[in-house]
Amino acid sequence: MSSGRSRARELGVVVGALPTGSLNAITDVEGVLVGHTTIDDGADLHTGVTAVVPRPPRPLPAAVHTGNGYGKLVGSTQVDELGVLESPIVLTGTLSVFRAADAVLTYLMRAHPRGLSFNPLVGETNDGFLSDIRRRPITERHVLDALEGASGGLPAEGCVGAGTGTTALGFKAGIGTSSRQVEAGMPVTVGALVQANFGGVLTVRGVPMPVEELVPGAARVRPPGNSCVIVLATDAPLDARQLGRLARRAIFAMGRVGASYAHGSGDYAIAFSTATQRPVLPDAALDPVFAAVMDAVEEALLNSLFMATTTTGVHGHTSHAVPYDRLLAG
Repeated sequence: MSSGRSRARELGVVVGALPTGSLNAITDVEGVLVGHTTIDDGADLHTGVTAVVPRPPRPLPAAVHTGNGYGKLVGSTQVDELGVLESPIVLTGTLSVFRAADAVLTYLMRAHPRGLSFNPLVGETNDGFLSDIRRRPITERHVLDALEGASGGLPAEGCVGAGTGTTALGFKAGIGTSSRQVEAGMPVTVGALVQANFGGVLTVRGVPMPVEELVPGAARVRPPGNSCVIVLATDAPLDARQLGRLARRAIFAMGRVGASYAHGSGDYAIAFSTATQRPVLPDAALDPVFAAVMDAVEEALLNSLFMATTTTGVHGHTSHAVPYDRLLAG
């Protein structure tokens, strides 16, 4: 699906000096797949499902960091307790998170017909500014389609899947992704995927770009903080404690693009490792991995905005795309 929109690098906005993977996406981490289901009726429904699916499925070292807990991340306490991820990660809209979790349970039960306990990990952001969330339109089939249709390659970004109805930093946002490759005693790839829906003032390479300046006459009605979910994947051999350190840096990176970290913003980062080799990297080797996380998340957030298109939704609310001419002139 072509939106006529461009990623940050295509616009000449380059974050940091570290090299990206070949796709500049979370799918640069081997074995990580992404799937979307989009619901957009052109009127009151702008929502969907995004699934991050590690292959082959197996318990993976993982951690969750909560920047601000005003949100719903189903299954996070068991990840905290055991330090492992045992399901795909699914993202959707706020009031559909519980139906999505039940659908992931169906998926896991089919994959493991003799299992007696499962821990779906499902996150959300509130897309109620543009979508009628009280209709709870997400069905089991929508979730299964995203999971079963997950693939490698460059994931769609912007107004797709769980990002169909999101708004960030005053502009239309959505799903974004990016990756970095570094040397940390061994070659390491770090990939990030974001569902961006949070408040603040868009900041690009240190320059604030308020929506009032880039879109003169933009509606004064603004959505509240509303949240961000960040998914990190890496092939670095790390344990759950170290992955928690990566997840914290992911939340820090939101500040680079102007996040306000508002009271009503549920900001979460989920990090997992696909590595099969051990032992884990020593902590002293993590500095380049931390840098990779910060840059990949920053660029993923910018991609989530730059790839999104202007959307008018429920109650006539409009969220404007970042205008490239004013962005590049700033």
